[in-house]
Amino acid sequence: MAQDPLTLYKLITLYMLDRVSFPLTKAQIGDFILGHDYTNFLTLQQVIAELIDAELIRAKSLRNRTYLEITEEGRNTLNYFGNRINDSIKDDIAAFFADHEMDMRSESAIRADYYKSTSGEFEAHLLVKEKDVTVVDITLSVPDEDTAAAICANWQKKNQIIYQYLISQLF
Repeated sequence: MAQDPLTLYKLITLYMLDRVSFPLTKAQIGDFILGHDYTNFLTLQQVIAELIDAELIRAKSLRNRTYLEITEEGRNTLNYFGNRINDSIKDDIAAFFADHEMDMRSESAIRADYYKSTSGEFEAHLLVKEKDVTVVDITLSVPDEDTAAAICANWQKKNQIIYQYLISQLF
C-alpha cells in the first residue's frame, strides 16, 4: 500500500518528539529530515504547521527558536500509526540521537528571552531546565533592548560559568 509522503514526514516528526524527554527545536528536526533528504524545507514547514493545527504537537517560540513537544493526542496517533515508519528510518533516528542528543538536550534546556515590561524597561528572562525541573530562573531588568538581547546571547554561551559562580557564592 502506497503511503502519502506528508503522512510519513508527520509520523517521523512525531516519532522523534516521542523519543526524547525534552522539546526539540524546528531546526533539530530539520537537521535530521533535511539531512537525510527525506523532503525539502518548505514541505517540512507545512508538515510542522499541520501537526500544530491538528494539536498533535505544541510549539513555543522563544527569540529565534521554536520548540516543539508532542501532545497526548500526538502520542495516541503515533501508537496507532507508528508501524508505518520503516525500521531503517527508526534506526537512522536512533543513530542521529546517539550522535547529537547531548547537544540537543543542552540547546533545549538553556533558554533566554526578553520582552518590554510594563514599566518601559526590558526584562531578560534566563532559564535552565533539566527534564521538567527548573534549575535556574533569573529575570534581569535592563534599560534598553540592546542590553537585553546581549544578556540573552551571553546566557547561551556562558550559562554554565554563571551557574557555577552562583552556586559557589550561595552555598
